[in-house]
Amino acid sequence: MDISASGAGAPEEASAKPAADQADYPPPKQAWYCVAILALAVMVNFLDRGILNLLIEPIKADLGLSDTQISLIVGAAFTIFYAIFGWPVAVMVDRFSRKHMMAAGIAIFGLMTMMSGLASNFWHLFLARVGIGVGETTSGPSAYSLLSDYFPPEKLPRAIAVMNLGFVAGVGFSMIIGGVIISFVGTSGGYDLPFGLHLRGWQVVLIMVGLPGLIVSALMLTVKEPIRRGGIQKESRPIGEVFAFVGHHWKVYIPLFAGLALRSVQMFGLQTWGAPFYARTYGWSGVQYAYVAGVSLMIAMPIGLFVGSWLAERWWKKGIYDANIRITVISTAVAVPLAILQPIMPSPWLAAFIGFFAALWGGMAAPVENAALQSVTPNHLRGQVTFMFLFIMNVVGMMMGPLIVSTFTDVIFSEENIRYSLFLTALLMGPPAVFVFWAGMKPYGRAMAAGGPLQPPPAK
Repeated sequence: MDISASGAGAPEEASAKPAADQADYPPPKQAWYCVAILALAVMVNFLDRGILNLLIEPIKADLGLSDTQISLIVGAAFTIFYAIFGWPVAVMVDRFSRKHMMAAGIAIFGLMTMMSGLASNFWHLFLARVGIGVGETTSGPSAYSLLSDYFPPEKLPRAIAVMNLGFVAGVGFSMIIGGVIISFVGTSGGYDLPFGLHLRGWQVVLIMVGLPGLIVSALMLTVKEPIRRGGIQKESRPIGEVFAFVGHHWKVYIPLFAGLALRSVQMFGLQTWGAPFYARTYGWSGVQYAYVAGVSLMIAMPIGLFVGSWLAERWWKKGIYDANIRITVISTAVAVPLAILQPIMPSPWLAAFIGFFAALWGGMAAPVENAALQSVTPNHLRGQVTFMFLFIMNVVGMMMGPLIVSTFTDVIFSEENIRYSLFLTALLMGPPAVFVFWAGMKPYGRAMAAGGPLQPPPAK
């Protein structure tokens, strides 16, 4: 990992380019207000996802669903809209007001979450979860595009780290609150409401989780739309030209995308099967796992987020322009061995201890990897390229991660030996992720030393 290839030895005129237009960025108070609202949006999003996973058993019992139907609701339903309509939405993000796009998406997300709580059969719940994908499709591309116009490149990782606190709070609170809900819902006969309406405990929870989305949607409208900067054009390019752009700069983008795909498969595999792993291997209850995992995540991830963003900003100021990818490589190189060891630990507390540090080191990559993508991508393509990035995480990772683990369990191991399925998944996915991230470090550093964002390929 040669620092000289990162841009540290670039000539003065090159090193001055990344900071050339920083003076006209929006005021810090305005920028950090936007970050706060985006963090709330992310928190509401992941609060819903996390709690749904913990409500699977009572939902199955009340609606008479099979495991296959539950897997479709948790995974496929969410990704259907994302996979089919995500690209057109991303194009709209590049052309229209991002705050309005995001406010509409958050409102739809909240309403569909509440509709999930009114479901009385499989199809009601499945279609409501498809609707939740509508809201999620607008959020990611809009949020990252907004931040890239609020903050200069060297400060972008810190802003993304703060926004990602919403992810930490959403997942962490969903685990902790979910631990209480599991025991409560298990003994609750439901609630009788006016007009003869009867709701089960899990239905009330989903309705309550959806309500904050409507509030955050209204708050999103108070955010000021920043001026777009960095390779601005009046109209977004056709999809073929977007792929041509990514293909032309494949040495920068392919390592980012491939590394994310490999890492997401391992991450979502453990996230989905974490509770069954601790139950089958160590005999922990769902409540015990929820409390330990939730508290651990809420301590480890913020440390990782801010250490990663702090290092990136510090190294950037020293002229190390591949800092974002360099930290991603280091983070993944440490987190991967920990993820491999975690499922084969002899005791649950030792496994949780290893998992704590895996989350801490893994969290270092989250803000800098996203910042890397935004920094090298022209403004008029950010929504669409960010969609590619998030498509890999949500569709490839969320669908393939749990499936690969369960396939190893069914075909090679057994349910009681799920630990070896998690071990094998981490072993197969982790080391290649480190390598491909490392392969993209030098090309990214050269692009940023030259002034970022990348230029479109020459016309034929």
